[in-house]
Amino acid sequence: MSPQPEKSPQPVESPQPVPEKSHQLDARRLLCPLPVIRTQDAIAKLATGDLLTVTSTDPGAKMDIPCWCRINGHEVIEITDQDYEIIITIKVSH
Repeated sequence: MSPQPEKSPQPVESPQPVPEKSHQLDARRLLCPLPVIRTQDAIAKLATGDLLTVTSTDPGAKMDIPCWCRINGHEVIEITDQDYEIIITIKVSH
């Protein structure tokens, strides 16, 4: 009997995290409470882990959207002021 060649072990693939999807919401020129309502509506259609970037010109959105996120369990990743716009990036949690 001839010896069987040794089988080399197959590499074990570690599960890769599913990349998060980025989405944009243009809430420019909308006044309170519309930026929050549009954010709520957009997040309802997204999956857990997705990112939503909201761009608003309403100064109240800088406080209102993060407050809504805290109440609903979503994570605010970043808030930036840029050229009279507030840009808020949210990580969706359901």
